[in-house]
Amino acid sequence: MIRFQLGQTVATPGALAGIEASGESVSTYLSRHVSGDWGVVDAEDARENEYAIILKMRIMSVYLLKSGVRIWIITEADRRSTCVLLPEEY
Repeated sequence: MIRFQLGQTVATPGALAGIEASGESVSTYLSRHVSGDWGVVDAEDARENEYAIILKMRIMSVYLLKSGVRIWIITEADRRSTCVLLPEEY
């Protein structure tokens, strides 16, 4: 179920390389993000994301790839864009 719009989706070179190296697909993580599966965020951040959907604030998910690499997915408050990136690229 799609809970919010992603807008234009972009990914950094580092995130794309990490996902490719893990043998996974970025679409898997975007689907989880847009359906409200926030990944490995703590309970407080998960609650913030739930509020963010209603209040039109920024939404952030954190996932661990099979390779152990951590990626972030951030949808901006205006829902015009979503970025997939590595934490060190923020």
